[in-house]
Amino acid sequence: MIQVTCTQDELDALRHEHFYHPHPRVQMKMAAVQLTALGVERSIVAQTLGCSETTVRTYLKTYQAGGVEALKRFTVGGSASALDAYSDTLRAEFEQRPPRSVNEAQHRIKELTGLRRSPSQVRAYLKRLGLDYRKVAPIPAKAKVDVQEQFLAEQLGPVLEEAKAGTRHVFFGDASHFVLAAFLGYLWCFTRIFVRTPSGRQRYNVLGALHAITHEVVTITNTGYINSQSVVALLTKLHEKFADLPITLVLDNAAYQRCALVRDKAAELNIELLFLPPYSPNLNLIERLWKFVKAECLNSVYYETFAEFTEAIDNCLEKTATDYKSQLDTLLTLKFQRFKSAA
Repeated sequence: MIQVTCTQDELDALRHEHFYHPHPRVQMKMAAVQLTALGVERSIVAQTLGCSETTVRTYLKTYQAGGVEALKRFTVGGSASALDAYSDTLRAEFEQRPPRSVNEAQHRIKELTGLRRSPSQVRAYLKRLGLDYRKVAPIPAKAKVDVQEQFLAEQLGPVLEEAKAGTRHVFFGDASHFVLAAFLGYLWCFTRIFVRTPSGRQRYNVLGALHAITHEVVTITNTGYINSQSVVALLTKLHEKFADLPITLVLDNAAYQRCALVRDKAAELNIELLFLPPYSPNLNLIERLWKFVKAECLNSVYYETFAEFTEAIDNCLEKTATDYKSQLDTLLTLKFQRFKSAA
């Protein structure tokens, strides 16, 4: 059995590094030696630190050989893995069929190479290959990639270039329906948090137009329904506020937005309506804004009254070009999700 004795100065040095060294692995080494020197059994030390007794013994031998400075030496990444010889094969396998879990990856690695590795080793190897655990994103099943690409190149792209040059106002329009209920988000918390949720089903409808460059938002709101009259009101509001330049409003294919009433009003106000291809929410910039609003003022928050609920949404939308500008400048870039590589 390895015995470790330390002077008070050595214990103080171990304690200092245990608390202040930037790397957690080195902190664990210091704790292992310190506890052993204080008479704690190796099995208890291993259980306390969540490692094996063999690991504790390695730390003790390192300390005996070189003291605190030897414990501070730590090589990130470790030695070369036998799996590295199969990297091309495994990379091709996981590109074609991404594993759902580390356990599945472990099983398939064993089948392809004959090498069995622990889940932690497999996880580290996957990261070395360049894989990461990412949420799968949806593609509308009926989305037509070629039509989207043509729309971007021939219709949306040119008007956005005019907007960048300051010769045209381009807005992205859409409606969002916020229901007075619990919006459950993620929080850094010590225990799971429970958020109260209202029992009613009151709904706050927001028809918005997001400026592609300034990120200013013009809205029409109600608690009933969004219809063609709502769109006409939005067109009127845009014309009153942005009549200095030609206006383009990008819309989806909702029936109440394509009707004769809306088209006639747009022609009267000299507003160009640009309709997105079917099943193309990825090309509508305002969709990102709706997600931002939910994350910023609704997720994990309880509003006792409907008035407080609607006020929070309105306040958030009013600050898109001021308080939230720096955040939205990063989120609302004119780079759109393309489905060429995913089709």
